[in-house]
Amino acid sequence: MTLDANRPVAVVTGASAGIGKATALKLVARGWQVIGTGRDPRRIAVAEAETAAAARDGGNCTVLRADFSLMAEVVRTADEIKKRTSRLDVLINNAGGVRDRQIVTGEGTEATFAANHLAPFLLTRELMPRLRASAAALPTGSVRVIAVSSSAHRQAAGLDWSDLQSLGPVHCVAAYCRAKLATLLFTRELARRAGPFGIVAQAMHPGVVASNFAAHGNAAMRAHMAAADAVPPDEPAKTLVWLATAPEGGRGCGRYFHRQAEETPSDAARDDAAATRLWEESETLLEKLGF
Repeated sequence: MTLDANRPVAVVTGASAGIGKATALKLVARGWQVIGTGRDPRRIAVAEAETAAAARDGGNCTVLRADFSLMAEVVRTADEIKKRTSRLDVLINNAGGVRDRQIVTGEGTEATFAANHLAPFLLTRELMPRLRASAAALPTGSVRVIAVSSSAHRQAAGLDWSDLQSLGPVHCVAAYCRAKLATLLFTRELARRAGPFGIVAQAMHPGVVASNFAAHGNAAMRAHMAAADAVPPDEPAKTLVWLATAPEGGRGCGRYFHRQAEETPSDAARDDAAATRLWEESETLLEKLGF
C-alpha cells in the first residue's frame, strides 16, 4: 500500500499493543495514515483490525512485523516505510521495554540498549531524508520526532562510557534506566542537529501504564507494575497525539513532557557534552555493526 502524499503520515513503533496501539487508534480516528511496527503476528492482526474500525476521514493503519532488538530489522523496516510513503510528518519512537536479565543479541548488542536507544537512533537516521523533505514542504513545526522515555532516567547518574551498552555486570533495571537516559540525550542532540531543518524533537514520560510493558521483566519489576496505580494506555496516548498534532508540540526543541505538561528532566539528561558524545558513540557502534 502506497500512502496518499496529500494526507498526514505518522510512523509509530510498538503499535501492536499498549501505548503505541492506543496512539495509532487516536491518529487514524483523526484521519491520519499510520505505519506501525510490532513483533507478534497475532497482536499485529488485532491492532490492524481495531485501527481499521476506528479510522475516520480516510485514516488507515498498517503494522509491519519487526524485532527492534536487531538493527538489520530496523533497516529493513525503514526501507519498507520509504517504499510506502514519500511523506513523513511524525515519527513516534515508542517501542522498547525492560528485560529480566542481560541478553546479547545475535548482532552482539545488549538487547535493552538496542531496543530502547540504538533502534530509534537508527530508524530516525534512516528516515531522516523523508523527515527533511516533509519539513521543507510543510509549515514550520509540523514535522516532529517524539520519543517515549521514562522517569526511570532519573535513577541513572550518567552513562558509563566504558560500557555504554551495559554488557558488563549491570542489573537489568539499571540497564533500562541508562537506556531511558540515553533516549533523552538522543532527543536533545537530535533537536540541535535537526532543528535547523524544521524538525522538532520532543520526549515524554508515559507514567506507569497498564500494558504488557513488564512482560519480559524480572519478578521484582512485574510485582512493582502489578502493585502500582497504573493508568490505561489511552492516557499517555493522549499526550503523544497532542505532541504530534497540537501547536505546543511544534514549539521549541528537546523538551520533556508528562500528561501534556512540560517537566524538567534530570541534570544528567541535560548534559550537552554527553548528548553529543552519545550520538558519536552510537554512530561508531552502528558502523562497527555494518550499518
